[in-house]
Amino acid sequence: MTQVPTLAFVEDDSALQKVVLEGVRRFNRTLFANHPPGQDLAIEIRDPERNEPVGGLCGRTAGGWLAIELIFVPESFRGMGLATQLIAMAEEEAKRRDYHSAWLDTMNPQALTLYQRLGYEIFGELKDYPVGSSRFFLQKKLAPKI
Repeated sequence: MTQVPTLAFVEDDSALQKVVLEGVRRFNRTLFANHPPGQDLAIEIRDPERNEPVGGLCGRTAGGWLAIELIFVPESFRGMGLATQLIAMAEEEAKRRDYHSAWLDTMNPQALTLYQRLGYEIFGELKDYPVGSSRFFLQKKLAPKI
């Protein structure tokens, strides 16, 4: 007879996140075996003085889509167009990988304006997240690869 597993909260979830992520990806491969496997995408911003990563973009291509999961530009480098460049680089890589569209989400009103200026359109809104504000979900059709 199989023992019932225990459930517990953890303080440091880095190991757990890896286990869960790999488990979900392995399961999804069985569901979508006829599709190419997903692939991570990461672009870093390197501090020119310290020569180390200080920000960037993390995402993933899968299912025909580029998912932009995280973008961070340090305050000292804002206003230089780096977020626009990061997104453009990610979109170009997604097109190179033959993906047709991109999506992302944000709670930042300034980022929302930027994404809309870059051609992203809102397809969903989670109201009161956080309370009194909204989390917006945006998508963009990428030009076909030439």
